[in-house]
Amino acid sequence: MAPFAAERDEMVLVQLERRGVKDPRVLDAMRSVPRHLFVPIEQRHVAYRDGPLSIGHCQTISQPYIVALMAELLQLKEDGICLDVGTGSGYAAAVLAKLCAHVSSVERLPELVGTARNNLIAAGSRNIDIVCGDGSLGYPEGAPYDAIAVAAGAPFVPEPLKEQLKPGGRLVVPVGPSRRVQELIVVHRISDGAYETENLGGVAFVPFVGAHAWPEN
Repeated sequence: MAPFAAERDEMVLVQLERRGVKDPRVLDAMRSVPRHLFVPIEQRHVAYRDGPLSIGHCQTISQPYIVALMAELLQLKEDGICLDVGTGSGYAAAVLAKLCAHVSSVERLPELVGTARNNLIAAGSRNIDIVCGDGSLGYPEGAPYDAIAVAAGAPFVPEPLKEQLKPGGRLVVPVGPSRRVQELIVVHRISDGAYETENLGGVAFVPFVGAHAWPEN
C-alpha cells in the first residue's frame, strides 16, 4: 500500500464526504494527491488531520475540507484552464491539476515558490506552472481562465481577477473587512460585463497581500 493511503481514504470519507463534498472527481483528486509531501517533514505524521498546518513564512496549507470545497465550487472540466492564487506549498495546485488541463499558480514569496516546485516534482504533478508575483494582479499571460481559486483573505474581490475570467468562469475567494476572518465568495462571470455573486459563509485565511488586496503592513 502507498504511504499514508489509509489516512487519505479516511480523510476523504470523514472530512469530505460526510461534510457534503459530492463531486467524484474532486474526491478522487483528494484521495490521490499525497498531502504529506506538501508539509514540512516534521509535520508529516499529522498531514491528514482536520485543519490547516504551518508551512513557514507565516503561511499555512489549508484544511483538506476547504481545498476540496473550493475545488468543487470551481466546477472545473478536464479541458479547463485554472489560476491558483497563493501557491503556498503547492498542495491546492496539485489537486486542481487533477481536475483540469493546466494550472497557473502565483506565489508572492520566492522561498515558497522553490519549495512548491520541489513538492510538485516529488508528487509527480506535471501540468502546473508556478510564477513569483503579486497574485492580486492575477496572471494575464495565461488568461482568460475557466476558474480562479484564491487561498488568502482579501478586503474585496480583486478586479483584475474578475477581468481574467472567461464568460461562464468562476472565481472563489475569501473576502472580509478583517485580516483574520472572511466569508467565502463565489463570483460567476455571466458575460463580459455581468457577474453573479454567492456568499457561502465564514472562513479564516491568512491575509491576501498585494496591490488589489491588503497592504504589506
